[in-house]
Amino acid sequence: MPRQRPRIVIIGAGFAGFSAARRLSRLARGAADITLVNPNDYFLYVPLLPEVATGLLEPRRVSVPLASALPEVRLLLGQADTVDLAGRRIGWTDAEDNHREAGYDRLVVAVGSVNKLLPIPGVTEHAHGFRGLPEALYLRDHITRQLDLADIADDPEERTARRTFVVVGAGYTGTEVAAHGALYTGDLSHRHPQAHSDRPPRWLLLDVAERVLPELDVRLSRTAARVLRRRGVEVRLSTSVREATRDGVVLTDGECVPTRTLVWCVGVRPDPLVTDLGLPTEQGRLRVDAYLGVPGHPEVFACGDAAAVPDPARPGRLTAMTAQQAVRQGRTAADNVAASCGHGHRHPYRYRDRGFAVDLGGTQAAADPFGLPLSGPLAMLATRGYHLLSLPGNRARVATDWLLDVLLPRQAVQLGLVRGHAVPLENTSPEIPVTRR
Repeated sequence: MPRQRPRIVIIGAGFAGFSAARRLSRLARGAADITLVNPNDYFLYVPLLPEVATGLLEPRRVSVPLASALPEVRLLLGQADTVDLAGRRIGWTDAEDNHREAGYDRLVVAVGSVNKLLPIPGVTEHAHGFRGLPEALYLRDHITRQLDLADIADDPEERTARRTFVVVGAGYTGTEVAAHGALYTGDLSHRHPQAHSDRPPRWLLLDVAERVLPELDVRLSRTAARVLRRRGVEVRLSTSVREATRDGVVLTDGECVPTRTLVWCVGVRPDPLVTDLGLPTEQGRLRVDAYLGVPGHPEVFACGDAAAVPDPARPGRLTAMTAQQAVRQGRTAADNVAASCGHGHRHPYRYRDRGFAVDLGGTQAAADPFGLPLSGPLAMLATRGYHLLSLPGNRARVATDWLLDVLLPRQAVQLGLVRGHAVPLENTSPEIPVTRR
């Protein structure tokens, strides 16, 4: 009898899952059935979300349709919620809440990560995450609305609170949100009559670390901090939120800050499905070997934020949870899955650090491509060039939006696409699967 083609199932279409699916569709073209399970029909280029939240880019620019990018991959539109390792089957819930199952011969776990939650009173009810399109679109509407409401407020204290914005977490995402947000509200405030008598909108960036961008090179940290402070962003280090309420936040140093906006960018944790697998984990991530295989289950592979990948450059440590690492791990996982099916040879995960780029809005950025520290307009050119090369689609549209931003004022209107109750950290959204059951 003819041999049945192997069934390869990939859970998640983030950087790792998308890269794995794309590579496998080329390596095993016509020799395997490749299935991708994801709650959305697009790949989201997360690094450009701050520009969506501040009106520089339209949401479709950072959303690459999976059907066109992966024409030879079957998409199961839904949320994977169970994995039967013994029976080699996964369970998933489709867009209409119907539970379905699918079998596999090879499984790639690339479910990514979700917001990191801390036991701080009021945060889950009043803070908003920044992990997907709903959060970015809501934040754009919310910031615009707060300035509109501040303009008509008779109470000076209410007006101050609505013009105050607090971002918790001075990592990659939080730094970019604060930097772009300060520019955005600066542009908007000039269109409101009350802006001429009030101080500029207030932005606070909080972090318990001792410097901005603590995970990156200190030179990038200094550049980012300098740009933020020049724009009026109050950078509070060794400081966080003790309590959050509807009307403001209490900081760990005792200060009460009246505000209607709390953006949570503290960090991420592996998707809860990793724990549900019942397999050994390390720092909450699924334990894998140098080949990204799961010990004891040669048919299962894991990559990206969900996997505890040994760092080949730092023995005894794990790779960082970054998009750059996820893309490369997805490709390595694809190579080794294909090798396990008789196509090519497997090889351990290796990488070369290409540096990082932080877009600070306007003509400012901080970058160190291949270890060369850059700042200002030159860093911005390097940063945008990197994003255009990394985008798997929509490059011409993104470049056009950037060009129009130089020539024309940004459009600031409320679209009302996402309601406020859909984005608090305590709720589940299509982009942030906080709970599984």
